[in-house]
Amino acid sequence: MPPFQPRKIGVVGSGQIGPDIALFFSKVFHERKVPVVVIDVRQEALDGGREKMAKKLQKGVESGAFKQDEVGSMLANTTWTTDYGALKGADFVVEAATEDLRIKQRIFEAVEKVVGADAVMASNSSHLEPEVIFEKVANRARTMVIHYFFPAERNLMVEVVPGKETDGGIADGVMRFYEAIGKVPIRVGSRYGYAIDPVFEGMFLCAARLVESGAGTVKQVDGIAKAVLGLGIGPFTAMNLTGGNPLTAVGLKNYATKIMPWFGTPKILADAVAAGTPWETAGRGETVTWTDEQFRSIGNSLRGCYFGLVTEILDSGISNVADLELGIETALVMNAPFSMMNAAGVPAALESVQAYAAIQPGFKVPGVLQRQAASGKPWEIPVVLRKDTAGVAVLTIRRPKVLNALSSEVMRQLTAHIEAVRADAGVKGIVLTGFGSKAFVSGADINELAALKTPQSATAHALSWQAVADMIEAFPKPVVCAYNGFAFGGGNELAMSCHARVARAGLPVLFAQPEPNLGIIPGMGGTQRLPRLIGIAAAWPLLRTGAPASAAKAREWGLILEECEDPVARAVEIVGEAAAGTRTLAKIRREPMEVPPDLPEIDLRHLSRKTDEMVRRAILEGAAMRLEDGLRHEARLFGDCLKTEDMAIGMDNFLKNGPKAKAVFVHR
Repeated sequence: MPPFQPRKIGVVGSGQIGPDIALFFSKVFHERKVPVVVIDVRQEALDGGREKMAKKLQKGVESGAFKQDEVGSMLANTTWTTDYGALKGADFVVEAATEDLRIKQRIFEAVEKVVGADAVMASNSSHLEPEVIFEKVANRARTMVIHYFFPAERNLMVEVVPGKETDGGIADGVMRFYEAIGKVPIRVGSRYGYAIDPVFEGMFLCAARLVESGAGTVKQVDGIAKAVLGLGIGPFTAMNLTGGNPLTAVGLKNYATKIMPWFGTPKILADAVAAGTPWETAGRGETVTWTDEQFRSIGNSLRGCYFGLVTEILDSGISNVADLELGIETALVMNAPFSMMNAAGVPAALESVQAYAAIQPGFKVPGVLQRQAASGKPWEIPVVLRKDTAGVAVLTIRRPKVLNALSSEVMRQLTAHIEAVRADAGVKGIVLTGFGSKAFVSGADINELAALKTPQSATAHALSWQAVADMIEAFPKPVVCAYNGFAFGGGNELAMSCHARVARAGLPVLFAQPEPNLGIIPGMGGTQRLPRLIGIAAAWPLLRTGAPASAAKAREWGLILEECEDPVARAVEIVGEAAAGTRTLAKIRREPMEVPPDLPEIDLRHLSRKTDEMVRRAILEGAAMRLEDGLRHEARLFGDCLKTEDMAIGMDNFLKNGPKAKAVFVHR
C-alpha cells in the first residue's frame, strides 16, 4: 500500500495539543502547498493556538531550526476558523479535542457532513477505543486513532490504532504516510489506553504509591526514577509539563477494569486534581538527596513495575517486542524495556516483577515474561523487520534514533532473514531498505568501530561484515536495494552488494563514503565495489574525499537503475521481473580491472594524508585483483588503520564533537 497523500489537512481542536499537530503538518507541507485548517468552536482557543504556534516557530528561528521566510510560509499555510465548512475538500482530519466521548462524537458527526467519502478521519485520543469513538460514523472503514505524544511537533512517536472495521489497506497507507513525513509510527491493537499510556500512567501510579507509602518524597522518587529508568524527566515533573493530572486520574480508574485491578487513582492524585495544584518537584539546579536504602528499595519497585507493565501489554497481543522497545524509548524518553531486561537477565527481571506483585495486590505477573525466563534466553529484539509483499521479502532496517546505523546485531539479523528467504521456496527475492525518509543507513555504529583495539580485531571485524555483503552478492534470488534516503559508509557498501538499486527521486545527497573524515578507509567493500560499479575515474574522488553524490549523479554513473517516487514498490516490481526472467540484473565485475599507475594529487583539505595513502592503495592494488581478493586486501588495510594516530584522532573527534566537526589530523 503506498503512503497516503493528503491534499488538504484538518485539525479539530485548538487546545493543548491541536496547535502542535498543526505546526508539524505545516512544517512538512507548507512548501508542497497542502493547506492545514484548524477548527475550534471557541475563537479564544483559536487565537491562543495561533499565538502558541507563532511563538514556537519564532523560537525555532532563534535556534536556527527555521528561517524567517519559512515561518511566514508556515503561518500563511495554516487557517484558524470556527467554521466547519472550511474542512470541505479535506481528505485527512485529525481530531485533537478534550478526552470526552460525547464531544468527540459530535465533532465527527460535523466533520463527516463536510468531508468527502475518501477522507480519513482520525482521533488523537489517548485512551478511548476507536470502536467507541467512531460508533456513530457511517464510513468506519476510514477511521482510526492516531495518538500523538508530548510535545507533538517534536516527539516522533505516534500510535496508529485501527478499529475492527478500519480498512487494513488504509491503515497501512497511514502508517507509511507518517513514516514518510518523519514520524515513527507503530501499529497497536484496539484496547483502552493502547500500548504506551498504560506504561506512562502506570509508572506514575507506581511513583505515587511509593510517595503515599512514605518510601520517599515527590522529589526523591522523581529523581530516583530518572536514575533507575533513564528518564529524561521524572514522572511527577512529566505530569506538571503535560498538565496530565486530570486525564491520568480518569485513565488509572478505568484501567482497573480494562487491564488489571492493580490500577486505580491514588489519593494524592485525586487531591491534586481537586485542588488544581502541580507537584512540588525539584527546581532548576536543586540537589535532591536520598539514602542508599531508599535508592535500592524505590529502584527495585520501579523496575518491577516497569517490567510487569510492559510485558502485560506484550501478553495482551496488542503490540510486539520490536514496537514496544522502540515506542516506549521514543515516546517516553526512557530506557528501552527489553534491552533493560536483557541487561539485568530475564530471570532477574521476572524476580523483580514477582517481588513487586507480592506487595501490590492485583498486579499481574505476565505469562509471557514467565515463559521467557524459563527459556533461559534473552528477549529477541528485532531491528530488521520483514514484511512479504507480492511474494517478495521486504527487509527494513529500523533504528531511527541512529538513522538506521549498522551494528553487529543488525548484521546478525540480516543474515538470519536472508537465510530464511533462501530456504523459503515461496519467496521470489529480497528488497532491502531503511526505515523513514531520511536515511537508508547512516553508516556503521561508530561506537563499535571505536571499540576495536588491535589491527587484527579490526581486520576480523571487516571480514565478518564483508561476509554478509558477500552473501547478499552471491544470493541465488534477486536482491534489490531501495534507497529510501541517504546511505553513508557501510550503508552504501551494503547497498552496493545488492544486485540492483533504485532511489527515491530527487535526493540531493544519495550516498557518500565519508570514512576519511574518521581517519579510516571503507572496510565493507567500498573501495572495491564502487570502482567496479561506476568506474575508477568516478569512484576515486568520492573515496578519497568523502564527498557526497546525488541520486541524479548516481543514475548517470549507473549505480542506480532509476529514481522513483516509491522505491520500495518499484524494487518489489524489479525483483518480480528478475525472478520471472523478464529482466536481467547485471552482475558486478569480478575480474581484475585496468588501473592507472597512480591517482592524481588532490587538495585533501583537513583530511589525513596517511589515510589517503591507504585509500589509494586499496583502490589501485585492489582493483588489480579479483574482487574477492581485493575485498580481503581492503580488510587488511582497514586493520592497518589502527596502527595510525589519525584513526584515534578521527574517532575521538566524532564521538566528542559529532559528525560535522573536522578532526585535526597529524598525518601519521
